[in-house]
Amino acid sequence: MENLFQVGAITGTHGLRGELKVYPTTDEPARYETLKEVLLDTGKEQLTLKIERVRFAKQMVIVKFAGMNDINEVEKYKGAKLYVTRENALELREDEYYFADLAGLTVQTEEGNVLGTVKDILQTGANDVYVVSRENQKELLLPAIKDCIRKIDLTSGTMTVHLLPGLLEANEGGA
Repeated sequence: MENLFQVGAITGTHGLRGELKVYPTTDEPARYETLKEVLLDTGKEQLTLKIERVRFAKQMVIVKFAGMNDINEVEKYKGAKLYVTRENALELREDEYYFADLAGLTVQTEEGNVLGTVKDILQTGANDVYVVSRENQKELLLPAIKDCIRKIDLTSGTMTVHLLPGLLEANEGGA
């Protein structure tokens, strides 16, 4: 699924005419206005669906798929996830990466010491934080800032980092 990117999760139906409420999991919910199709994944089946109409209500996107005109046709999709292919994903700016590309990268210091692998990304108000899993040790939290993240090389599968003073100790302390 590394060439698929989640853009939403269906939370329920809306009305009787086949519309669905979607919680957007993309940084740009407005992208639904230009999105032509998505891959719907129920966990048991995957369907490519054409988007007929989109509107916004509070933090939700109300989506109408082509050919689905009745609440009874769409009820079964509650809880399903919506994906787009890499080709339909948003273009990245310089120094931006898809999480799917960062997950599993080997994290190493500038000196070449392996610290662990990227397991998750926490989104905070100021900057993202990379969660690095380490063998037989507590996870390491690295701020996604230039002072700390020196180089990301997707070809070699590595992330080279500079450990800021106190960063390892802060992660070890459990405070």
